[in-house]
Amino acid sequence: MLPFIFGALGLAVGAVVGAFTTHAIGESDRQAAKHHRTVANELADNYTNLQQKYYELADKTEIQILDLTRQHALDEVEKDCLHLAVRLQHRLISLMWDIDREPTEDALKVFVNAVELTNNVLYKINEELICVPSDYYARNLIAGVQRKIIWEQEYFSNPSNINYEEIPMELEPKIMSEQEFQETYNRIHDTGDKLLKYLKELRAGRLKEGDSTQGLQSVEDNITKALKALAEQKYQVAVIAAMKAGKSTFLNAIIGADILASEAEACTVCRTDIRPINAGQTPRLLEYQAGKREPIVLIKGEAREIRQIFLERTHEIRAKSNQDNTTRFELEHPIEAISKMPSLAGFTLVDTPGPNEWESVSFNTTSLKQTALEALRTCDAILFILDYTSFRDNTNSELLQDLIEQRREFLAENTGKIYFVLNKVDRKAERDRPIADVIESLRINLVEFGIPEPIIYSVSGWQGLLSKLIQQGKATDSHIKDFEDFFSARYAQRDEKGRRIMPLPEEIASQALNDSGIPKIQETVIQTITQNSGWNLLSDVLDELNKEAKAIDETFITGIRGWQLEFKELLQKIEEYKKHSDSAINQVATVKKSVEAQKQILISTFSQGINKFAESAKKRIISEIERVAENQSKKVSKDKNTQNLITYIWDKFSSLIEESSSSDPYKIKVKNKNDAEKIGKTINEYCTPIIQSFWLDTQDRLVREATRIREGLVQKIKREIQAISDELSEFIKNNLQVEIGNNPIQFPGFEFSGIDAKIQHQQEVFTRTKKESRTNSRCCKSDKVYEVDVSYEEKVSYYEIDLQLTLQGIQQNIDSQVQRNLELLQRVIEKQVSDDFRKGEKQINDYINRFQDEFDSLLKQRATREVEASEVIAILENQRIKVTEYLKELVYIREILDSWKPGNQENSLKA
Repeated sequence: MLPFIFGALGLAVGAVVGAFTTHAIGESDRQAAKHHRTVANELADNYTNLQQKYYELADKTEIQILDLTRQHALDEVEKDCLHLAVRLQHRLISLMWDIDREPTEDALKVFVNAVELTNNVLYKINEELICVPSDYYARNLIAGVQRKIIWEQEYFSNPSNINYEEIPMELEPKIMSEQEFQETYNRIHDTGDKLLKYLKELRAGRLKEGDSTQGLQSVEDNITKALKALAEQKYQVAVIAAMKAGKSTFLNAIIGADILASEAEACTVCRTDIRPINAGQTPRLLEYQAGKREPIVLIKGEAREIRQIFLERTHEIRAKSNQDNTTRFELEHPIEAISKMPSLAGFTLVDTPGPNEWESVSFNTTSLKQTALEALRTCDAILFILDYTSFRDNTNSELLQDLIEQRREFLAENTGKIYFVLNKVDRKAERDRPIADVIESLRINLVEFGIPEPIIYSVSGWQGLLSKLIQQGKATDSHIKDFEDFFSARYAQRDEKGRRIMPLPEEIASQALNDSGIPKIQETVIQTITQNSGWNLLSDVLDELNKEAKAIDETFITGIRGWQLEFKELLQKIEEYKKHSDSAINQVATVKKSVEAQKQILISTFSQGINKFAESAKKRIISEIERVAENQSKKVSKDKNTQNLITYIWDKFSSLIEESSSSDPYKIKVKNKNDAEKIGKTINEYCTPIIQSFWLDTQDRLVREATRIREGLVQKIKREIQAISDELSEFIKNNLQVEIGNNPIQFPGFEFSGIDAKIQHQQEVFTRTKKESRTNSRCCKSDKVYEVDVSYEEKVSYYEIDLQLTLQGIQQNIDSQVQRNLELLQRVIEKQVSDDFRKGEKQINDYINRFQDEFDSLLKQRATREVEASEVIAILENQRIKVTEYLKELVYIREILDSWKPGNQENSLKA
């Protein structure tokens, strides 16, 4: 046994000497510091002498010493080892209280190690273990960190202590770099992974002893969920542009592949999500259709092949008016812009249709506009692509008018995530104005539209794409020729004779890429994501891991205290806990009733908004019909400069309309049934977009308003349940006389889906269930929702179109659709608010059950292992050391993360 004890003792002495020495460094009392150094030296000398004596005896041969004498000498060494171990025990107990008086983070760290190694020796020699109070580590860690902060503040507040030449001056706000984000992400992930592994091992060990550890199941589930969110969090960047602004080329430059087709006509017939895959994976193009759960794989292969199939499918959808009800495409392809950031695996580029693309197709244009509006509300960053060659023409004005002007307040609140990209600057001719002047004009234009401080970048998507392809060695002959024709000349140099020397494309590709402006906008967008949505995700996951690590720690604290109490006293305290926990559950039920009342307010807000939409839409249609009737009766001249239903019908069918002798101005006379059907179709074509536009603007406003109301309701749930939980925590602390923290009620962003997501899910379910009935009505989506059969009556020699019956039909369809939307949105709100409450309710229930499970386990164990109380407490103390280390690491990561907190800085991401 002696060799083992001797080796373990050596480790323990080294650790104890280190603990005394480390504490002496942070000790403010010089005499105390001197004493600790003396103790450290004394222990080291004692072990050194003992070690020398042991090895001398162990190396003696039988000739030099008789076996009996040798064994007697070794027994004496063993006794000396035992004496030294006991001295270590006493010294560490005294040091424990010295650290408690003046804690330092470094001293506490080595003390933990010293206690563990010394207890290992004491356990083997059947000596009493060093018992550290249950709250010792956490309490002194916090005190040590606070002490250090106070010292630094006092030290640096005295100018004489500071060497300013050695301190770099930070004039700009501190912004988290891509590398720093990735490193922090990795650190959180690794710590969480180790914590989860530790918890599983802890539960497995207790399970062998007959403890199900059911109370820790929710802790394990929450850690798993947080780590899953960290790995799979979606970051969406919407790209919106008017047709011909070079959006596809710009996206190709970001992707680093010539994969999205660009044509003179609008290419974006519906939303396309571009998701990253690893470089070794095969790219795919997927198509999603309404009513089908699984996507259709259109093609797997290279960028050129995908580009061709994608273009052909787009043409087919346009030609057949989307008879397959395609809702979106998904392109899986490596994205060069984030290739060095595994932490952004959930990054998605959202290719959305622009306003003039809404009008360039003959099917479901409402869905296209709705996609763009959803992007404004839900995406982490938004890029408006504007054409440098015509940024002030009607095309770009329409983009700003439809998506910005009606939402000034909302956009002003989200300025930091919206960027305007002036594309095609490579087309600037020498005689054109400087780009800086064009940007200033655009800035003034944007301010007039309600963007207070627009952030504008100038880029050449084409130059950026070609440069990347050349750098990657993936440029075709056509790509290289285009690069040489359009860009190489800018980098030409002249030799000593004045002759122009054209560089090879690969020699200037890197510089050309930088000059394109693409890397700058990539850096800005990634920074926007990491500094906002990314930071929030890391913070939420860190909070969740910290909460669960504390929950594990509290099971140790409770267990240790439970073993320290007399059995009868423990039974009494458990009964008191049950009463308080039952009271807490009853209080939560009261909160639920209050939440139900608030939920009705949210539903009422939606109802009023939808009813207002119906009223406005009906008034507008009545106005259009009345204007036609007035024209019928008065035969007034048509103002061709004013677009309304009269001019719309007259421009197309003036030759078909018969002069009517009827006194009813609400009837239009035509020659035959075919002409009547044409005019009926025209009325639908004119009225439907008007009504749908009313609805989309209404829905956009309601979703934003309801989101604010819901966030307030969540805060109410959190506040009221937190108060109940805090009251229970305080009881546990006082009842058991232990130091535990509160149970933070948290609603992490990765679990907080928006109203848009819920409406989309409900619509998908609605579509699938209604598909079999073959209806054309899809809630909130289809242009055909408001179309009616225009009534006409056959006469002997002509047909009459009845405008009043037509108006009634449109109004009935509006009422029907309003009712359907009310039912849908009520289901959404019911589910969301119920889910929000259940999340808060589950957290306090898990808290209650965890302590109850620990108490039940305590009673069961103490019934059979009462005599082993000291040993059990020592084991719990040692097990607790590890979770304390995880808590310390999480506190350290929090300090790092908070130094980059978005609220600590102004937005410096400006061009």
